[in-house]
Amino acid sequence: MTASIVYQGQLRCSCTHTQSGTVIETDAPSDNKGKGERFSPTDTVCVALATCIITTMGIKSADMNIDLAGTTISVTKHMVSDPRRIGKIEVSLQFPATLQLDEKDRLILERTGDTCPVARSLHPDIQQVISYNW
Repeated sequence: MTASIVYQGQLRCSCTHTQSGTVIETDAPSDNKGKGERFSPTDTVCVALATCIITTMGIKSADMNIDLAGTTISVTKHMVSDPRRIGKIEVSLQFPATLQLDEKDRLILERTGDTCPVARSLHPDIQQVISYNW
């Protein structure tokens, strides 16, 4: 089992990671009857994409003796209606200014990020806009 989840009522869930015991909570967004006090379930999908991109790039970069520590990422979710769902996820990675890579290494890492497991798992109707800012 990956996680156990308890619905706490009032549109909030408590999710416990089985292996580590780490807990995250979700809340419905304020534009959909929630309080918006935690990540919404759709927010976690977007965060999963961004963290999967940098994690898979981190695995590949370690094999290349490249350190991506200090990279920052911003994520923007765009919802659509009828039916309500994620329509687009924008992920912008900003690499440290001290990181100087040649074009070949950047291309390898970008392809790695673009093909991370979460990116490949999302429905093709969800537009993924990934920006790599070297």
